Amino acid sequence: MQILAGFFLALLAVLPASAQVAPSEAESRSYGGLHAAAFSGDVVDIERRIASGENKEATDGRRRTPLHVAVYRKQHDAARALIRLGADPNKLEIDRYDIVTIAAVAGDVPMLKLALEGGGNPKAITSRYDGTALIAAAHLGRVEVVQTLIAAKAPLDHVNNLQWTAVIESIVLGDGGNNHTETLRALVDAGANVNIPDGSGSTPLQLAKNRGYREMVAILEKAGAK
Repeated sequence: MQILAGFFLALLAVLPASAQVAPSEAESRSYGGLHAAAFSGDVVDIERRIASGENKEATDGRRRTPLHVAVYRKQHDAARALIRLGADPNKLEIDRYDIVTIAAVAGDVPMLKLALEGGGNPKAITSRYDGTALIAAAHLGRVEVVQTLIAAKAPLDHVNNLQWTAVIESIVLGDGGNNHTETLRALVDAGANVNIPDGSGSTPLQLAKNRGYREMVAILEKAGAK
């Protein structure tokens, strides 16, 4: 059973990144119009096409809008232009990712801030796991992303369909190292509930103790975890 549990957790550890499918160079060769302009980051072409009435919300085969493409490709100026010209920052692509979650998983803090300032919703329920950008970032130990989302009032205690909160994901899907420890600290300092258990009834403190994550245990105990 322990071997199976370990395999399950190892598989989950790569899911948020692997579940997001960025447009590839090969795929881009089929693009035209705004999708092609977003992929290459051509702001002038974006502005020209939108001025001529091209559909800002057109989708490709994976329901990615030009804005999704720009964010996946880290084309900051293109994403900024699309938002400025009316592209919806809260559209979900085929795997139910919005641009806030895409930027969060990528660890792209400038893009995340751009998305939030442009109307992206830090409280959105995204992905096949019914999670949030904050949970995805906590999973990956993206400390600055987590801090940015906390400042944007992302929900601290949302429970996804794996029955995990951001606090739990920072423990069970990390390695107990500095990035995940500081992620946990940021969540606890922001007031996240440290006693919400997982689906089996294990609390964050029990999960951290079971893994021998001493600094995480200290953070949780100081916060009144049981």
